[in-house]
Amino acid sequence: MNYVFSDRIAGLQASAIREILKFTAFPDVISFAAGNPAQEAFPIDDVSRISNELLSKNPILALQYNITEGYTPLRDLLKVMMAEKNCFSDNDELIITAGAQQGMELACKVLCNEGDTLICEAPSFIGSLNAFKSYNVNLVGVELEDDGINLEKLEVALKANTNTKVLYLIPNFQNPTGNTMSLEKRKAVYNLSKKYNFIIIEDNPYGELRFAGEDVPSIKSLDADGRVIYVGSFSKILAPGLRVGYVSAPKEIIQKMVVCKQVSDVHTNIWAQAICEGFLQTCDLDAHLHRLRAVYERKCKIMLGEMDKYFSKKIKYTKPQGGLFIWATLPEGSNMLEFCKRAVEEYKVAVVPGTAFMVSENDKTNSFRLNFSTPTDEKIVKGCEILGRMTREMLD
Repeated sequence: MNYVFSDRIAGLQASAIREILKFTAFPDVISFAAGNPAQEAFPIDDVSRISNELLSKNPILALQYNITEGYTPLRDLLKVMMAEKNCFSDNDELIITAGAQQGMELACKVLCNEGDTLICEAPSFIGSLNAFKSYNVNLVGVELEDDGINLEKLEVALKANTNTKVLYLIPNFQNPTGNTMSLEKRKAVYNLSKKYNFIIIEDNPYGELRFAGEDVPSIKSLDADGRVIYVGSFSKILAPGLRVGYVSAPKEIIQKMVVCKQVSDVHTNIWAQAICEGFLQTCDLDAHLHRLRAVYERKCKIMLGEMDKYFSKKIKYTKPQGGLFIWATLPEGSNMLEFCKRAVEEYKVAVVPGTAFMVSENDKTNSFRLNFSTPTDEKIVKGCEILGRMTREMLD
């Protein structure tokens, strides 16, 4: 039988990251291609304790249906935490989602019609890009600079696309580049949202993983007009397998998200929500985050140090102050896709080609992404030495 798929899904392609990860199943491949938390970052004993207590003392809570908005004790805790960061006001409401990506998908669903323009950074997170594409929006990428989105080109895009509904940003330790948006640009972007009347989706899965430099206020904390949707997640600070994210946004937007989520999955896994609430209630979150930051600071320093030592000086790369990723750029005229293919097939080191993070895979980029959180320290050292040798053989 010939299957005819809907127009909304016909253009979606499998993630290039997932395709490359197929190679990582081979034991001799060192993977810098994933984006998973470090194994030593998981609070396994605490999760086990909380889960055992939940199932022994209140099993029906964990096994029964719950409300779409999310587990009330968890929502109440998050509202307090968000308010302390000026990310939750009397005009806001909060919903628990199945990971942060569902927050982006729901936001696009409730705000955008087919053909409406959604602007994003270029490059940007592939999961969100595919979620947006599934609603047949006009997805427009704007060049990303070291300190955030290019403001001049953003305003050009806004003038050219008068039907812009949403601007999607990852201001802290951006995926894939690792860069952080400056406070000046956050203020400027917010002012543009008032001038051109659009909503900002602020995606912040890595914000708690700062291990260098000073914290920068969120765009949501600048919001006095109900223009910012803030999306957070427990994936990088607790466990991605729980699939628990959350959205803080104006009440009218959250109300529409609730309706859409009821259609999608009724509610986020209640056992996982209760685990997150129990962790916040019974564990020292600040101490836990301090330990995570130390892990990622160490691993990032190892990778950058080995790259400095072994990589061709013709390759430029970011030096993130937090998060999980480094963005490396080959010299002009290089064949980045061939580089990534040879790296995994011949040198047994997997990285992600930069085209995976562009609005269209036909968009040009000489960059690729490396992840330092997932591999062991030993594999970071070995993989960087191997990949460095490859860069020198090809470029020097």
